[in-house]
Amino acid sequence: MLWEHKKRRTSIEVIDQVVIGDCQDLGLDFKDHFLKVRSDVLVVTEDDQYADVKKALCKEIGADYIVLPKTPPQFTPVSSSSIVRNIRTPAEAPLRVDFGGGWLDVPRHARQGAYIVNCAISPMVSLNDWSYELKSGLGGSGAWALLNGNDGVASELNMGVGWQDPAIIRETDVCVWRSSERPELDFKRNGDFLKGHMALHYTDIPHDTPGNANNLRDYDLIERAGVAAREAVYKSNISKLGAAISLSYAAQLQEGMRELPQAEACVGFKYCGGGWGGYALYLFSRRAERDAFVESANCNRAIEPYITIR
Repeated sequence: MLWEHKKRRTSIEVIDQVVIGDCQDLGLDFKDHFLKVRSDVLVVTEDDQYADVKKALCKEIGADYIVLPKTPPQFTPVSSSSIVRNIRTPAEAPLRVDFGGGWLDVPRHARQGAYIVNCAISPMVSLNDWSYELKSGLGGSGAWALLNGNDGVASELNMGVGWQDPAIIRETDVCVWRSSERPELDFKRNGDFLKGHMALHYTDIPHDTPGNANNLRDYDLIERAGVAAREAVYKSNISKLGAAISLSYAAQLQEGMRELPQAEACVGFKYCGGGWGGYALYLFSRRAERDAFVESANCNRAIEPYITIR
């Protein structure tokens, strides 16, 4: 019956025996077994919809009919669904950077044949340990939703922004998505080729994606960046990925964002989000150059791809 009602199975150690109800009486699918073992007690929750027929069944064999609250009064009400959700909720989650196609995950800007390319990153975050600046273009709202047992896609779309943050943070690794109203994965791969190549620069400028969602921008150029990033990821080519990132940055400058500081030996850089501030992604051809950039200022930090597939 649990499968029929909720389409899932469960297992609870304190239960000694479970029987399958096969009686057709409404609300009394367990009736035949109950009468066979002549149970002493029938326990129901306070919201039981079949109280009258169950009381009559208990009276028939002299069993006690006991009503319990769904949740003891000293606790916040819970449901079996919320318990399962909490069990499945991870303790940590990655954040994300995107390389090309940003804004084409917003339903009203979706384009057939266009792509959004992004990557889950580490260090990861938890509800108690968040080592990045807040609201800074790294998909923090998507990670926060996941850490609280929620999907996040619906809430992002309700804010008028795109679905890419919760989608990549839930999916992990490096992903290429088709531009559409909902997440559609084109292909996924691990991010080994990105190890030692990525860094963040904190701009110390407030980041506000919803507040900039309706700005005028060059969506043709953004689409070109997404297509170029897709090819670069497919070929594991850092220089091509740098070129795609540079196309994304060119679109951001056309929109009116401030110029980012140059970095020696950097093959491409861009703002991580569309909110005109927060973090910027810098891509380098070699680890030594990335590490030198990180050491050059306190506002710079190294990141790595978060990899779950091999």
